[in-house]
Amino acid sequence: MPKFRKIGYPHPIILAAWLRIELSIDMSNTIQCPNCNHENIASESYCANCGISLALAAVLAENKIAKQIPEPENLPLSPEILVPRLGDYLVEQGLLRKEQLDASLKYQKEESQQGNYTLLGRILVDKGFIDQNALDTAITEQIVLLQDALKKSNSELEQRVEIRTAELQQALQKITELNQLKTNFISNISHELRTPLAHMIGYLELLNDGALGPLDDEQLHAIQVLIKSYNRLHGLIDELIQFSMLSQGEMSLSQLPVSIDSLIDKTIAHVQNVAAERNLIFTLNKPKQEVKVLADQDKISWVIGEFLENSLKFNRDGGKVMLTIAVQPPVATFAVYDTGIGISPEQIDEIFEPFHQLDGSSTRRYGGTGIGLSLAKQIIEAHGSQIKVQSKVSRGSKFEFSLPLA
Repeated sequence: MPKFRKIGYPHPIILAAWLRIELSIDMSNTIQCPNCNHENIASESYCANCGISLALAAVLAENKIAKQIPEPENLPLSPEILVPRLGDYLVEQGLLRKEQLDASLKYQKEESQQGNYTLLGRILVDKGFIDQNALDTAITEQIVLLQDALKKSNSELEQRVEIRTAELQQALQKITELNQLKTNFISNISHELRTPLAHMIGYLELLNDGALGPLDDEQLHAIQVLIKSYNRLHGLIDELIQFSMLSQGEMSLSQLPVSIDSLIDKTIAHVQNVAAERNLIFTLNKPKQEVKVLADQDKISWVIGEFLENSLKFNRDGGKVMLTIAVQPPVATFAVYDTGIGISPEQIDEIFEPFHQLDGSSTRRYGGTGIGLSLAKQIIEAHGSQIKVQSKVSRGSKFEFSLPLA
């Protein structure tokens, strides 16, 4: 039987109440992009300024809220602190002199050290510093002060509850609107993009195979360019669809015994073609015997492909890319090496942030949505593993993770 696991996320609505979200949304007119704050027409799916999907930017807004919980500010003082101590109160009221209080406290301390625990009021009466009636009156007045402090504290607490409730209602309304954007986006992707793409690749493959008639070399080259562009577009759409699943708060995994060859076969064929086009050297090192791991085949294959795609993309002509699979029971370790541009140590954590590009300028050289590594990290963690990164600027990078042997 397959083994299912889910990735759970803390509900962002409660967390939003702390942050007082400033995502100004007006569904009847314009909507502010959660990524760059540009005003867009509410019916649009993508931001006209930064190009990010508004639905996926909404996912980021929720996840960012969930990671940031500020401490409550200006909490009211406890009633006990607001009420003075008995001895101080008696001195303030002129019922006791300071030197009498000090002498009584010293005596109380000496008695306590000998095991005789006596109340301060009892000592004051016994020493004749104050009569019993005056002491009882002072204690009664303190009790009244304590009651007043409790009432004030309760009143302040009610006000804070009202403020938090209002913030919660506002956050609920805004996140509900964000969820509607995501729902619309997922629907559009499913019906308006994937179906025509399936028809497109079908005819492209027929043309490429000569099933619809012979083509000359120039026509074949054009068809191959189209197929390459289709694969690129299909990969991006698949990336976005998988990421949109996280907006539902969970991702299901079907972990079954799967051979390493099954995980890498399709990916390797694509990588070899791209490497040849880019004048890169690709090397594969894997066990000669069949090895099986416990994994969700589609998702882990996608992760390996993502690592290899990045190694190809952020490399130089004549550079090297290597995929190594090493078996050391009870795990198999997958590692992707490259001789590319590398990453500085302080930026390694940033590469796993959704929609984040290390080069965020308008003239940046490398394309992409910026969500691939974020999604890969969540998939690997859902398998109970971690992504390890080693990199040096201008020297290259290494990405690795481990999976349990079946």
